[in-house]
Amino acid sequence: QLAEEGKVIASFSERKALIQKQLDAACHRLKANLGTDPEVAELLDEVTALVEHPTVYVGEFDPKFLSVPAECLILTMRLNQRYFPLFDPTTQQLTNKFLLVSNMELDDPSTIIQGNERVILPRLADAEFFFDTDRKRALADRVEDLEASVYHNKLGSQRVRTDRLRHVARFIATQLGANVELADRAALLAKADLNTLMVGEFPELQGIIGAYYARADHEDPAVVNALHHQYQHRLTEPVHSDTLVAAILFLAERVETLVGIWGIGLAPTGERDPYALRRAALGVISAYEQLQAGQYLGDLTADTLNVRQLLEEASKGFAPGVLADNTVEEVHNFIYERLRNQLVTQWDRSVVDAVLAVQPPLQQVSARIQACTAFAALPEADSLAAANKRVTNILRKAEYVPAQVDQSLLTENAEVELAECLAELAPIAQTQFQQGNFTASLATLAAARAPVDNFFNEVMVMAEDERLRHNRLALLKQLHQLMNQVADLSRLAQ
Repeated sequence: QLAEEGKVIASFSERKALIQKQLDAACHRLKANLGTDPEVAELLDEVTALVEHPTVYVGEFDPKFLSVPAECLILTMRLNQRYFPLFDPTTQQLTNKFLLVSNMELDDPSTIIQGNERVILPRLADAEFFFDTDRKRALADRVEDLEASVYHNKLGSQRVRTDRLRHVARFIATQLGANVELADRAALLAKADLNTLMVGEFPELQGIIGAYYARADHEDPAVVNALHHQYQHRLTEPVHSDTLVAAILFLAERVETLVGIWGIGLAPTGERDPYALRRAALGVISAYEQLQAGQYLGDLTADTLNVRQLLEEASKGFAPGVLADNTVEEVHNFIYERLRNQLVTQWDRSVVDAVLAVQPPLQQVSARIQACTAFAALPEADSLAAANKRVTNILRKAEYVPAQVDQSLLTENAEVELAECLAELAPIAQTQFQQGNFTASLATLAAARAPVDNFFNEVMVMAEDERLRHNRLALLKQLHQLMNQVADLSRLAQ
């Protein structure tokens, strides 16, 4: 009745469906589309809530404005005017047409259309002016302007931060065998767009604007790409030669942020994380995952770009006394905690804890978890895990453990049997481990089940004779080291 009498469609879903139908019809008629990004759906919901009886009309603007970065035009139309920009379906390039949703259904909508076209004109003209004015200076010439922009009062200006980013980026590039000069150039220019007119008007587009200006300045395409993608939350695709510099800048910024912000006492607390350090840590993890997928971190025998070493290197860029003494250790643990939270949604919690307890190189975590999962399914696993837990507790309480086992002090058959078993298995498991074959290395341990069980059934570890006691502790230490190379197997104990 409302729809019939007052031109009001009360149902949100009906209004939304009607708008979508009209949008689709207009796109079909104009041989265009609305784009594929999630903001289209968000805008549709927003517009649906604003109108009571929607009608879609087509507007357009002077094609000359298409020389302005498309992201600026799209942001202006969607955010400020609630318009739907239209794209060429073949090239996905922005066109000079847009769709608007009105509350009025008229036989002659020209007044509404022209009014909306007039409203958007000053905004587009401003964007064009900002863009043209900014381009009168090279992006590199703006780096020194960053001295006037405070990053944090305890961490200095954006100019000082740029030097820290360059230091970390050069270190990463060296470790990966990448082009150090390109990585350095990307870090130098990364924040140079912050004081531009365009970013002042469109802060959401920092980095993207810098990429446009870098391209206009004929910077290397790898540098342009790095600037454009530096603010994405995570790396989602394997790194390749064209995206390596971008991955380096992405990782450098997150490491610098984590070390700096954490180091001045602003670690996340509860639900508060104003500097998005949790997201930065997940970004670091994603960078390692995608660098590994792109085969830039070597095989599973390598520890290329060690996380702790990277954090240590990043900390060197800060002035003495700025960072708390335990910053690197705490940030290192924080990254692994975030990784754990991510992994326990995909894998058995005890397996994840077993692997992360030894804090392996990030690029080895997945392979170790798969190996530990396979080990946990073996019939020998429960017994060995329980034994390992017992060994861990014994060694933790021991006041002294010799470095070597004295074979002449092995008096019981069960301890001789265990020593011989370890002598046989250790070289095999160690070789498999060093080759990155973690599954085989753990499977080799299965043969130790019977000797380990016999040892604990028949041998008194804490013997009254000090020499025997110490020697048995040394034997258990050998067992412990062998069993905990891939993961802390005691974490698998039920």
